[in-house]
Amino acid sequence: MRVPISWLREYVDVAPDATAEDVLASFVSVGFEEEDIHRFEISGPVVVGQVLSVEPEPQKNGKTINWCQVDVGEAEPRGIVCGAHNFVVGDKVVVSLPGAVLPGPFPISARKTYGHVSDGMIASARELGLGDEHDGIIVLSTLGLDPEVGADAIALLHLDDFAVDVNVTPDRGYAFSLRGLAREYSHATGGEFRDPADRDFAELQPGSGFEIRVDDAAPIRGAVGAAEFVARVVRDVDPSRPTPPWMIARLALAGMRTLGILIDITNYVMLELGNPIHGYDLDKLQGGIVVRRATDGERMTTLDGQDRALHVEDLLITDGSGPIGLAGVMGGGTTEMSDATRNVLIEAATFDPVTIARTARRHKLPSEASKRFERGVDPLIPFVAARRVADLMVELAGGRLTDEGGALYTEVEIAGIDLPRGFAQGVIGVDYTDEEIVGALEMVGAEVAEADGGWFVIPPSWRRDLTDKWTLVEEIARIHGLDRIPSILPTPPSGRGYTALQQGRKRVADALAAAGFVETPSFPFTTEEHNDLHGSATGAHLPSIRLANALDGQAPFLRRSLVPGLLRTAHRNISRGLVDLALFEVGSVFAPEERVTYGTEVIPPLGQRPSDDTLAELNASIPPQPRLVSAVLTGNITSRQPGRAAEHVDLSDALDAVRVIAVAAGVEIEVAQTERAALHPGRAGALSVNGEQVGYVGELHPQVSADADLPGRAYVLELDLDRALTLAGHRVVAESLSTFPAATQDVSLVVGVEVPAAEVRAALVEGAGDLLESARLVDDYRGEGLTEGRKSLSFALRFRASDRTLTAAEATEAKLAGVAVAAERFGASIRD
Repeated sequence: MRVPISWLREYVDVAPDATAEDVLASFVSVGFEEEDIHRFEISGPVVVGQVLSVEPEPQKNGKTINWCQVDVGEAEPRGIVCGAHNFVVGDKVVVSLPGAVLPGPFPISARKTYGHVSDGMIASARELGLGDEHDGIIVLSTLGLDPEVGADAIALLHLDDFAVDVNVTPDRGYAFSLRGLAREYSHATGGEFRDPADRDFAELQPGSGFEIRVDDAAPIRGAVGAAEFVARVVRDVDPSRPTPPWMIARLALAGMRTLGILIDITNYVMLELGNPIHGYDLDKLQGGIVVRRATDGERMTTLDGQDRALHVEDLLITDGSGPIGLAGVMGGGTTEMSDATRNVLIEAATFDPVTIARTARRHKLPSEASKRFERGVDPLIPFVAARRVADLMVELAGGRLTDEGGALYTEVEIAGIDLPRGFAQGVIGVDYTDEEIVGALEMVGAEVAEADGGWFVIPPSWRRDLTDKWTLVEEIARIHGLDRIPSILPTPPSGRGYTALQQGRKRVADALAAAGFVETPSFPFTTEEHNDLHGSATGAHLPSIRLANALDGQAPFLRRSLVPGLLRTAHRNISRGLVDLALFEVGSVFAPEERVTYGTEVIPPLGQRPSDDTLAELNASIPPQPRLVSAVLTGNITSRQPGRAAEHVDLSDALDAVRVIAVAAGVEIEVAQTERAALHPGRAGALSVNGEQVGYVGELHPQVSADADLPGRAYVLELDLDRALTLAGHRVVAESLSTFPAATQDVSLVVGVEVPAAEVRAALVEGAGDLLESARLVDDYRGEGLTEGRKSLSFALRFRASDRTLTAAEATEAKLAGVAVAAERFGASIRD
């Protein structure tokens, strides 16, 4: 909300020397956010000039310019070239003299143009920042002005004013008005507040004779569409009268362009009081006004010329001809005020915020009016607003206020709030006195009465956000300054913190980052084809969740795997020259089950907590969402260096990443050869914990890699992190380190080529028993010296006891025990 300072001064005392920064600081102190400072960005000399002569001069380009002699209050007139033609000799105009700077910035200097030296510029409204009009220059008589020649035009047109812009949060709709912000400035500075709505109620009565009816057969959540509706009639207005310069300047600083005196007045009062106003050409109305919901199939043309299909929830303003306005959003084209309007019906109303918000969003019609109505308008202000518009139309447009009009209104009932004594101190942590509490609440407009154990508080009509004792406490803290709240770090209760799963996820992510991987979270959206390819081992179709309103129409499904997102990230980095990549992500996937319907038709109403049964139904409608960890590696693991060639990433690096995850998660992850549709045949491994498969690792299939636009080979891994952590148990216990030396031996076993090395290793470990500390595959030989269909697997074994130094015989005995198990299961024999 932009606040012109001259306007603010009308309703609250502002220090004469207050700068824009000072005013913004005051608003910030009572909880607003500063946005910007708006000025006309103009500096003099800009003066009033009078045209002494005009000599039209046609040009070769077909354009006719005027060579003018202009009196600017100096000894000699100035010669100025002007392209506009809407003025004559004797008119008083705005002249920017050399040295002036207009908005842009556009510095003015004497310059040669069209064969003359133009010693200044006759300015238009757009050049001065007063509007979009650029077809002609400003003729001061059209603004009702007849100043002295040479007078300061900046002060004359109020171009020395400025505005501060503050961000108004959705719960503080009252602050979308000068009235509301002046009151807040008074809270911040202690300056005297003068309420523009403080008028005798008798003079606010709109008269009678004009029929108004609300016929809301389908109120939303039981709230009737229009609670108050005030109409007044002003006759014999003159729409050709100029909008006064002070109003033009204020509207411009507030971000609105001038549209003629009648519309300017309605906009001015909306900004002043916060109640949007609509004016109708009374002579175009057919009968009285009925406020009702739209019927199925009904249409109307709004002021922007758009023919709109209406929804049955839309609230309409209608007369005998049908819809003449979308209530609280935009008027209709059939009854709009124009240059021919002579009699005006003024509408000031309050509409249901939910209705207006839905209509504005449904028709994509955000407006200054809907912005205020959807946040809530003071229900006591329509009578004041209607009279204020009528007074200005009489004063500025020459109208005549009549006794014609009408009003519909309901009793305004504001629920009181019990505020226990000591509650504010307990919530905020500041030892407020009773006088400070009562004073703060009365300052914001509340009525406060003593009650048993505290106070009974009735919030003001314009503060819809004050609904309970907590919101009252927020006001007390805000008024007395948030800087009074002590900055004390609370002591967390014992037994709280990360859950075991959260701790495990954090350990895994930290470990991968420490190992040189970069975490790259991605959007959870993908295609159905990618879900099938990366979510299924065989590439078979899997059920996927399709979004009803996807951000990207080409990726409308929720992911079943993290790999597609990592591949997109890798491609994006490679396309920008970053080709050596080790990326990972820890995130949720969405794994709906076959023949299970997800989603629900139940949409709980806003503003109230759903029942336990409703919450249970909503939770049941959500598919399983396990958290996975995935990684992709491509490019070089070691860059080329002097004396050393580049080393390309390979499958062993991906397996190293699996080991990093295993250590961080506190589990033993077993790798066995497998096949997956997305991975290279023969270069894929299944990852298991305690015999249960939890993921996979391998080289990406060349075709899949090419489809992802990845050059060269790429390696991926993915495992169900939540399941792995669950299998690990709740506590990771570090093993004790033995102080005794290790005994190392090697063994080479000959088995069939179809036997997985991991299963042979598992047999060795099982048979060797507790003395075996480590068993690592060091060679897989197939060739000369072995019969066809056989292979030799060599393992490096390390034995250690916790209580003694092992003898060679003990180590050999344990090794042979492991060989015996491998022989029994796979027919393994020791290679000679």
